Amino acid sequence: MDMIVAVYDLLKELPNSEKFGLQAQIKRCAVNIPPNIAEGSMRKTKKDYQHFLIIAYGSGAELETQLEIINRIGFVEINSKKYQRAVNLLDEVMKMLNKILSNMRRG
Repeated sequence: MDMIVAVYDLLKELPNSEKFGLQAQIKRCAVNIPPNIAEGSMRKTKKDYQHFLIIAYGSGAELETQLEIINRIGFVEINSKKYQRAVNLLDEVMKMLNKILSNMRRG
């Protein structure tokens, strides 16, 4: 949830012209992650849970790409505190998801 707040805070830096472009896409990616984790955790089978974690992980990968795009286009500076916070929190989320998925695959 902290990652979503950080992403929304970062998006305030983008121009209004991106409200329905990159901003909307980035918001969709970010807000997709926690609900998929939550929904998966409430499923009855390990396979269902894993499926929703994979979806969350995919949304995280998409978000990583979108954040890199706004950096490369020049909408935000890579050393901006807001950018770094969002990227660092996303990195934590991705590591956690990767660890959970790895453990599930092992048994």
